[in-house]
Amino acid sequence: MLRAGHVQQLTVSRISEHGLFLADEEQQEVLLPNRYVSLADKVGDTKEVFVYHDSEDRLVATTETPLLKAGEAGYLKVVDKTEHGAFLDWGLYGKDLFLPNRNQQGGVLPGRSYIVYLYEDNITGRCVATMKLKGFINNDIITVAPRQAVELLVASESPIGYRVIVANRHWGMLYRNQLFRSVSIGERLQGYVSRITDDNRIDVSLQQTGLAQVKSSAETLLALLHDNGGFLPLNDASAPEEVAARTQMSKKVFKRSLGMLLKRGEVEMTERGIKLRKGK
Repeated sequence: MLRAGHVQQLTVSRISEHGLFLADEEQQEVLLPNRYVSLADKVGDTKEVFVYHDSEDRLVATTETPLLKAGEAGYLKVVDKTEHGAFLDWGLYGKDLFLPNRNQQGGVLPGRSYIVYLYEDNITGRCVATMKLKGFINNDIITVAPRQAVELLVASESPIGYRVIVANRHWGMLYRNQLFRSVSIGERLQGYVSRITDDNRIDVSLQQTGLAQVKSSAETLLALLHDNGGFLPLNDASAPEEVAARTQMSKKVFKRSLGMLLKRGEVEMTERGIKLRKGK
């Protein structure tokens, strides 16, 4: 079934002067315009495309990757505004994403970016953006688990840290005192669920916990050494701020990761810092 807002694997069913017609398993067709077609394309080929409605309300396909797909939250810039709503930069050639007035909160300004969620309108089937996230992003039923790797979207800042959207479905908190790098609103991050409370609050971290964290950080430290000519001017006595600036780790995690590399015989300590052992 052809669905707007989704990436689909479709088969070239016929070739026209306007482009390729692609068909799904039900033989429904959609046009892939000539700008995305090569001379090597032929009937029977499989194409991975994104499907959406064009300005004339027709389904059309593209090989471009949009900034948002259906069921995802993101940080998009307003490029135009009309009496009916605003249009957001969607990352697609000649096509912006509509944000109706009814889906706005507090109004929007051209040139500014906002956290939005993309959904399929159940009447028209078109892709629509909304700033009213409650119906899509909530913690009513938790679908993630502690220590699970998740995608995070930084949504807002508070004195204690950053409120993030977890896996496009839930709200989580990334605490400032656990950050060892700067983050910004709208940034996408790889994170981990560190805790889920009895009242369904989700705490997240940019680092894994326990042994998995140490193993991952040890490999990061090893890569940093290779990238810096086999040497880092850090040791047990280095200030936590210097460790964080150079490695994006806490002093505690750094020391445990260094200990693992020393035990494995991959590095050695000198008066000046850490050095890769020869042949490593």
